[in-house]
Amino acid sequence: MKTLNEVPVGQTVKVTKLTGEGPVKRRIMDMGITKGVEIYVRKVAPLGDPMEVTVRGYELSVRKADAQMIDVE
Repeated sequence: MKTLNEVPVGQTVKVTKLTGEGPVKRRIMDMGITKGVEIYVRKVAPLGDPMEVTVRGYELSVRKADAQMIDVE
């Protein structure tokens, strides 16, 4: 299973599962990242954290730790 932080820039992926617990998972879902949604990886900061993605037509910055909780295909 691949996680969002492993996706190269310029690729679009689909969320298959959210791991993580309680408030962290809730925060990820509040950002619009839910099962079945498509995420486009726009760019990644020079040190790999954070990464900029497009979800549901808007741009988000996601921390690497949060991206590791998002399983994609």
